[in-house]
This record gives sequence, structure tokens and C-alpha cells, in this order.
Amino acid sequence: MIIPLWIYFVAVGILLSAYMAIKSGREERKIENESIELEGRVYMERIEKERELRRTSNQI
Repeated sequence: MIIPLWIYFVAVGILLSAYMAIKSGREERKIENESIELEGRVYMERIEKERELRRTSNQI
């Protein structure tokens, strides 16, 4: 049984497409996690500033 050459190209294309989808998904997840971490840091800094403000205003 002889398999046409174009079937090999289609199979390689499917595998390459799957690889690229997985790779881009990982990159997006990494970028999203970094963004979430940055937002969390900014939020925590804001909370700390508010606590300091309350401490200084309560001591007066």
C-alpha cells in the first residue's frame, strides 16, 4: 500500500500546529502570571501605605 506524499505533509502540519499551540499557550500563561504578580505587588504596597497613614494619624 502506497501512501500519497501529501498525507505526510498534512500530518507534519498537524504536529507542527499542535506544537506551536502548546508553546504559545505556555508563553501566554507565563505573561499572565507575571502580570497578576505585578498587580498583587502594587495592591500590597497600597495596603501598606494605608496602614502607615492610619498608624501615623492615630498616634497624633
